[in-house]
Amino acid sequence: MYGLIRNLLFRLPPEQAHHIALRSMDVGQRLGLLEKFSPAVAEAPVEVMGLTFPNPVGLAAGLDKNAEHIDALAALGFGFIEVGTVTPLAQPGNPKPRMFRLPEHQAIINRMGFNNEGLDVLLANVRRSRFNGILGINVGKNKVTPAELAESDYRKGIAGVYELASYITVNVSSPNTPGLRDLQFGDSLKRLLEAIKEEQHTQAEVHGRYVPIAVKIAPDMDDTAIRFVADALLETGIDGVIATNTTIEREAVAGHRYADEQGGLSGLPVRAPSVRVIEGLHASLGERVPIIGVGGIADGESAAEKIRAGARLVQLYTGFIYRGPSLIGEAVEGVRAAMR
Repeated sequence: MYGLIRNLLFRLPPEQAHHIALRSMDVGQRLGLLEKFSPAVAEAPVEVMGLTFPNPVGLAAGLDKNAEHIDALAALGFGFIEVGTVTPLAQPGNPKPRMFRLPEHQAIINRMGFNNEGLDVLLANVRRSRFNGILGINVGKNKVTPAELAESDYRKGIAGVYELASYITVNVSSPNTPGLRDLQFGDSLKRLLEAIKEEQHTQAEVHGRYVPIAVKIAPDMDDTAIRFVADALLETGIDGVIATNTTIEREAVAGHRYADEQGGLSGLPVRAPSVRVIEGLHASLGERVPIIGVGGIADGESAAEKIRAGARLVQLYTGFIYRGPSLIGEAVEGVRAAMR
C-alpha cells in the first residue's frame, strides 16, 4: 500500500508532498488507523546514554522540524523520535525550490536552511503532544548569527529545550547554514563543546536531572579530522555522537539532472561514507562515547552494517521516505541480528 501512496505523493513537488504526508498521518493517528495498518515492530530494548530505548531504530531530525507530528510518527513504531533542527528565532530557510528527489539513487538533495518556527513554537508543540517515549530535540544556530557568536545560540537552544528533551542533539554539520560546518574543526569545536558542557551542567542544576547531549557531524571528513573529533568528544565529556549528516559530495550521483544542485545529499549515496566515519570514530572512542548511525539505511542489512561498524542506535530519514513504515521493523530486525 505504501508504494501506491508514495507514487501519488511523488507526483507532487517534494516539499508539498512532505507536508501532505505528515498531515495525513496526523489524521490517521487520530482515527486509530496508523497502528492498525503499520507493520508490527519487535521489542528490542537497549540502554544508551543512560536512557532505555524500546528499540534501537529512531527517526532522524529534519522530518518534523517544529515537533508538530510527534504522536503520529511515534505510532509507527520508532524506538525514539528526534525533532528539529530548531533555532532560537524563527527563520524561513532558503528560497524554494530547495528539495530534490533522486529516485534512481534512493536519494534526496535538500538546502532547506534550518527553516523552522523557532524555539517557542516547538516547545508549545512538544507540550501538546501525548508522547511519553524517548524524544530528542536537535538545536542549531540562526543563519544571521555569526559563527563566532554561535555559542550563544546553542546555549539558548539547550536551555530552552532542556526541560522537555530526553536527549539533546547539537547540529554543527548541516551544509545549508553558511559557516556552520567550520564549527566541527580545530579550536572552534573544542570551545563550542566546552560551552555546551558548561550549559548542560548549569541546566542540570536548575532542573535537577541530567539530560545527555550528542553532537551531529558530517560524513565529509578525512581520517585525521575524525580522530580530532573523537579526541574532542572524549576531552569534553560529550555524551554521544550522531554520524552522519548529509554529504556535499556528488560523485555517487554524477550525471543526474539534480547533481549540481547545492545542498546536502542524503539516502543511499551516504551509506558508505557514514559507515566509514562510524568505523573511524569507534576506533578512537570504543564504547566510551556511544555512536548513533544514520545515513543510507534502506533495509535491515544497511541498519545492521551501522551496528557492526560501531553504532549503538540508528536513525532513519530518506530511506523511510522511499520505503515507508515497513523499514522500521526491518531495521529493528537487522540491528537485533547484528547485536547477537
